[in-house]
Amino acid sequence: MASLVLFDIDGTLVSRAGPHHRQALEDACLQITGLSATTQGIPVQGMLDGEILRQMLSAAGAAPSAIRAALPAVMTRAQYLYSRSCPEIRDKVCPGVTELLTALRRRGAVLGLVTGNLSRIAWKKMARAGLKPHFTFGAFAEQGPTRGALARLAVRHARAQNWVARQSPITLIGDHPNDIKAARTAGIRSVAVGTGVVALDELALHQPDRLVPDLRALDPAWLLSR
Repeated sequence: MASLVLFDIDGTLVSRAGPHHRQALEDACLQITGLSATTQGIPVQGMLDGEILRQMLSAAGAAPSAIRAALPAVMTRAQYLYSRSCPEIRDKVCPGVTELLTALRRRGAVLGLVTGNLSRIAWKKMARAGLKPHFTFGAFAEQGPTRGALARLAVRHARAQNWVARQSPITLIGDHPNDIKAARTAGIRSVAVGTGVVALDELALHQPDRLVPDLRALDPAWLLSR
């Protein structure tokens, strides 16, 4: 019976990866809509890229109907731009990540992504961080309206592919209260890690199943057991 372990990206697997992601979103808005939209003033941590783009365009003066019409093209353009600008970020991998991923894979766990990043942005980050070979699949910003919906999608997909059984242990690891909420929405376990922008004491208020300062402190055996 394989375990399924799902990971957020920013603040969980990699930290402080540079301005390239935000810049791609801003440049895509400008190139597609002609609006100088910015992420400044938007609390992007824990948000999906699609919602970030909606708020950016709204703040820049776009009407809701114009945002709906432009958003698919803006998303496509942002992914293209990021794929061309993302630097090497192996030095941005959070403590304990590589060791944990390696240990889980050696013991037969299925690893996936549940992230607010658009899909091409997510996979590019993983490639540039040297982490992509560890992951089988993912659920991404363009595939659902909330992080909880993405977590449910990831679980359904893994079960549909017969990678995991219905009784398999499933855990979502993230650095934000929205990750804890998403795990609860999907009916799976949560691990909160303090390598993002949210302090451990604040994460504790949301009652994750496990709370660790970084992934060096997380026992792989717990993720593999019910």
